[in-house]
Amino acid sequence: MSRRRKHGEAEDNSEIDLTPMLDVVFIMLIFFIVTASFVKEKVIDTTIPPKNEQQTPPDEDNPSIVVTIRSNDEIWMEDRRIDVRAVRANIERMHAEHPKAAVVVRAHIKSTAKMYIAIADAAREADVFNIALVPYEEKI
Repeated sequence: MSRRRKHGEAEDNSEIDLTPMLDVVFIMLIFFIVTASFVKEKVIDTTIPPKNEQQTPPDEDNPSIVVTIRSNDEIWMEDRRIDVRAVRANIERMHAEHPKAAVVVRAHIKSTAKMYIAIADAAREADVFNIALVPYEEKI
């Protein structure tokens, strides 16, 4: 009879307790939910203004420094293509001619944000902090 009791006790202790494993799984689930909620994407929000039939003529006393970015990330200033490294020098030159001029970046909607940021950084290095982004779309 004593053999049966020992054997019966061994069977009762052989069950696996899943409670600690479930506790760990729930703690990991809570950790991933909390960390995932803090991830936010960084984007530049641009809205194209509606087309206005009666556009105001540009102010000739205070012209803007216009930098155009085409869809293939080419940079154009004053009807000529320039390199990204020459943007700062051109902005400095044009800003010396018109000290109150703002930099207007006309970026094609298919151009990359990398080019806009490079131009904005070059303008800030040239001590021009009034920078505007104007998205456009070419008509074919």
